[in-house]
Amino acid sequence: MNELLLGLKLLLGTGRGARARFLLMAAGSAIGVCCLAVVLAIPSILAAQDARKAAREPDCSNGLGSCTSMASGAQGLALTRMSAYDSEPLTRIFLAQVGPVDVPPGLHDFPGPGEVFVSPRLHELLRSDHGLARLLPGKEKGLISARGLAHPDELYAYVGVRPAELKGGGHMSGFGWEEARFPTVEPSTLDILRFTLAGVVLLPLAVFLSVCARLSAASRMRRLAALRLLGLSRKGTQRVNAAETVAAALLGAVLGLGGYWVVNQSVSRIGLPGFKWYPADGSLSVTTYLVCLVGCPALAWFVGRVGAKKAAANPLAVRRSAVEKPPRLWGLLPLVPGLAIVVGYCVAGATGNVPTDTSFSAILMPLAVVLVGTGLVLSLPILSRVLARQVARATNSLSLGLAMRRNEMEPGGALRVATGLVLLVYAASLTQGVLIELDQVSKNTAPVQLYTMPLDDVPEKTERALTKVPGVRGHAVLARSWTDPDREERPSINVLIATCAQLHRMAPVVEGCVEGRPARLFVPGQSYDEASLPGTSYPLHLRNADGKQRVVPVRVPSRTVRYHDETDAQMAGSGAVLIPPSALPVGFRPDERVRLALLGSAAPGAVTSVLEGIAGVDPTIEVETAGLDPASLQQITVIKTLLAVGMILGLVIGVAAYLVAATDRAVERRPQVTALALLGARPRTLRAVQVAQVVLPLTVGLVLAVVIGKMSESSYLVTGGGAVFWDGAGLPLLLASALGVVIVAALGALPLVGRRIDPELIRRD
Repeated sequence: MNELLLGLKLLLGTGRGARARFLLMAAGSAIGVCCLAVVLAIPSILAAQDARKAAREPDCSNGLGSCTSMASGAQGLALTRMSAYDSEPLTRIFLAQVGPVDVPPGLHDFPGPGEVFVSPRLHELLRSDHGLARLLPGKEKGLISARGLAHPDELYAYVGVRPAELKGGGHMSGFGWEEARFPTVEPSTLDILRFTLAGVVLLPLAVFLSVCARLSAASRMRRLAALRLLGLSRKGTQRVNAAETVAAALLGAVLGLGGYWVVNQSVSRIGLPGFKWYPADGSLSVTTYLVCLVGCPALAWFVGRVGAKKAAANPLAVRRSAVEKPPRLWGLLPLVPGLAIVVGYCVAGATGNVPTDTSFSAILMPLAVVLVGTGLVLSLPILSRVLARQVARATNSLSLGLAMRRNEMEPGGALRVATGLVLLVYAASLTQGVLIELDQVSKNTAPVQLYTMPLDDVPEKTERALTKVPGVRGHAVLARSWTDPDREERPSINVLIATCAQLHRMAPVVEGCVEGRPARLFVPGQSYDEASLPGTSYPLHLRNADGKQRVVPVRVPSRTVRYHDETDAQMAGSGAVLIPPSALPVGFRPDERVRLALLGSAAPGAVTSVLEGIAGVDPTIEVETAGLDPASLQQITVIKTLLAVGMILGLVIGVAAYLVAATDRAVERRPQVTALALLGARPRTLRAVQVAQVVLPLTVGLVLAVVIGKMSESSYLVTGGGAVFWDGAGLPLLLASALGVVIVAALGALPLVGRRIDPELIRRD
């Protein structure tokens, strides 16, 4: 305890310089803790949103018309429909009350027939988009409160209908389910987010907090060495140094938590692109408070004790400014296994042996990223010293020689300034890989949009109305032949019911089609369905509006039609049998697994218009938009926004680490710069020395960061299972970023040399 009090007294009684250093350490810790709190609050925000989603789920609303576990006590019907509105999910819950049932969360009353409750943002959109009302048949009764919404910008509505109007609805006994059907972020995707944020934010953050705890290390070590020579014990010397760092870290933690509260209150009300939350969702948990208020000072205590180890063990060497020992090769230890894992995955991807054990890769890949990032930081002093020695021996330039000799004697000095920037470039490459993987998911790249919907219990009049919806340029009926459920082998074929004219409106490539004659479709690049053998016959069950059934045999023809459409997934594959509508009995259509396919433009406005037109015909019909999954697109938008937040935090941390370390280094280097100036060195030479000291080792670190970062990105893409393994398109942007970092570091090194020479700076203590 006496050593701790002594450390605080030295902090307060050693002049303005010490107090300024303390405030700089506290400010740096505050920035770091605020960034840490943001990262730790993201999972709790997502969990709070998912909890409200689960609480409003209609119990047993499976959309199958029955509910085995709760059917006996069901007092209502519910049907959930989700559609895309400008790539955002629009969720509609159709409710019909049979008996007493709980009110949905966020409502003051159960919606009756013809009554609609909407979210606040949906209420605003209804004023500007009148076609949106076709998705919500009825009169607006009120708004859904925050208790029933995942976030303020959600598009959500409850629509009251009569029980007879709700065909296909599931029996419901109340609201509330164990988990949300459509979580804000899927657990697997959340793991990707955690992995990326750990590399982008937490790893640079640990380095930044360590930099803040090591401010003015040289001057503090001389002071601690003097205390050690006066008789203070080794452990006592370490405690004196740790007291200052812990006090700064604790003050910074309190300020950082206060800064997070301000950020949460302001940003949550403004919102981020595609992601908004209620301020209460961003409240920090007890665990987060403990991590910030206990973990950060504990890290400062550890760094402070380790930093004072040299002064406590050999105080005379510190007081006499003895030559530092060269960095040991153990710093390369984390880099070797990390690179081995990364290189192994890259080789596996290049040879086509993509790993299939995703659970093992989910553990091994984050471990490799952490090992490579840690090894990148620890190996820089070793590589910098070797390079500085070789350049100093070969150069004839005074400025470059002085700079390299300084880096050789003190390899960690300049790299302490550059570490945060090197990690920033490394993390940027990893984030780029995650974004590439996300771009391959749930993204419709086709120029057309395919809509499919079941025709079970849909009247023929409604079917004709759906084909005439504005924006629909073609339609066809998809079906599958009947299979015997009692047979072990149940082969069947796909059937496409359309005329040649309909087929030409839906596909740019239709060759060999003769009107009124069946044919077998051939899609270039696809293998034929094994069951689709010419001459084979399959039964097709039909039904008319009166419920009468008929069975028509479908014989696979030998003649083929070359077919290829513009959808991401072909509407019909090779081997599907094309049947003209005239081949079926009048008034009959397939009875099982029959779907209506509509085709239109893929432009966002056109998709919204078609969906509104379909809802105008039947608002409860289930519509599948091939290649356009609004829930997945929303998740990707959230993930991209959070990754952007992570990159911004990483940029803040990297720049803050550079500014803090550069300022600290400027103060430490003043005696050496003053001595060189008194010996006759010109200011231009001194500035060149300072720039070379920072730029050369930084360039080495950035080259390693780009190379290793691209390898880590490629190995991540290999383990992700996507179609893209090697990202050459992102390399110019990464190189441009690295060049910008070098320019910023060079400009930041110029003010280290002042115009005024103060001989007092080289006075002996």
